[in-house]
Amino acid sequence: MTRRRALKGLAAGATVLSAPSYLRAQSAQTIKIGFISPKTGQMAPFGETDTFALDFIRKHLAKGLDIGGKTYALDIIERDAQSNPNRAAELAGELCQNDNVHMLIPASTTDVTLPVSEQGELFEVPTISSTAPWQAVILPRGGIDQTFNWTYHFFWGLEDVIQTFVNMWNSAGSNKKVGLLLPRNADGEVWGDEKIGLPPVLRAAGFDVIAPSKFEIRTNDFSAQINAFKEAGCDILGGLVFPADLRTATIQMAQQGFRPKIMTVAAGLLFPSAVEAMGNLGSGMSTEVWWTPAFPYTSTLTGETSAKLAAQWEKATGKQWTQPLGYSHAMWEIVVDTLKRATDPTDRAAIRDALKATNLDTVVGNVNWSKGPHPNVSKTPILGGQWRKGETWPYDLKIVETKLYPIMPPESSLEMKSW
Repeated sequence: MTRRRALKGLAAGATVLSAPSYLRAQSAQTIKIGFISPKTGQMAPFGETDTFALDFIRKHLAKGLDIGGKTYALDIIERDAQSNPNRAAELAGELCQNDNVHMLIPASTTDVTLPVSEQGELFEVPTISSTAPWQAVILPRGGIDQTFNWTYHFFWGLEDVIQTFVNMWNSAGSNKKVGLLLPRNADGEVWGDEKIGLPPVLRAAGFDVIAPSKFEIRTNDFSAQINAFKEAGCDILGGLVFPADLRTATIQMAQQGFRPKIMTVAAGLLFPSAVEAMGNLGSGMSTEVWWTPAFPYTSTLTGETSAKLAAQWEKATGKQWTQPLGYSHAMWEIVVDTLKRATDPTDRAAIRDALKATNLDTVVGNVNWSKGPHPNVSKTPILGGQWRKGETWPYDLKIVETKLYPIMPPESSLEMKSW
């Protein structure tokens, strides 16, 4: 059984078709949007800013959305994927078939985006996604030559994050031995792939790559990976690890005497709370940067700067800004822009056509699917950053790499991590 058939079976088993056609949702003056986010579970930190963005857009469009002189209400139907790809697929199927949504938004992480995008394609519902390297969303669904009619993704790619890591590592002295720590899931498989992942590019850039077996998410024992890194004498620890696992792994590294000079990890170091949870061990860790208050972009919905968006978050929540905040906001910039340009905002095909023709300067940068690198992908900037002891907050993220996307000058240079 193919993955596509399995997902279709999941959706059909969970719902009952209430109409003979999925092509057109039948609400008259209301535009219905299905919104699936990992509010709970391992990926919950990625969904934290989604609620804030939902509160904003509901207030912003409380009086409706004016399209062609006609006012439409926006009905956003929220669902919690619980960080489970199977549940995400079931929920998407229900939203497409029973709720007859006009659009789908899988908000945050590959484990939500990939299954929901497949359901959007299956049931012909325009789907917009982000916050996952584009390869993780495109390649498992048929490869680089496979294109889609209903699903569109905006984010950077593995080629960007790898080059960002390389640029950071080349700026500091090391023995160029890199230990890769990767999970046993869809992200880990793509990031560790010997054709498109980190290993071949890092080797071509002159680094020795030590890639032991992938770890099980929520494991309590990283001894096998740590021993492999120690034996190889790795100065650099790289890879992709989610916050809870990163904390466990870092504590065990310190306990077992593995103290890399540079520690650059995707996903797990995006959030200040994850860095704070490691105490002093969090200082000097480095990561990719999707978005910061320093980004030189403004919102098409409010005209406010990235800095203003971050300040509003901090005032409303009492928490430090996090990187997904920019994308949670940009998602609604694109949705509103798309609906305004659609010839009929209650027709799925018309919405799809407008979405495909997007060319919008959002708070995370320009989104334009005509530029590629794939017909269903629009790339956005990525920078490199390092966590340092802060003033207002325990840690601040300093920008240390901007060569790949020179949208702003670096704030500092990469420093060796202290233990």
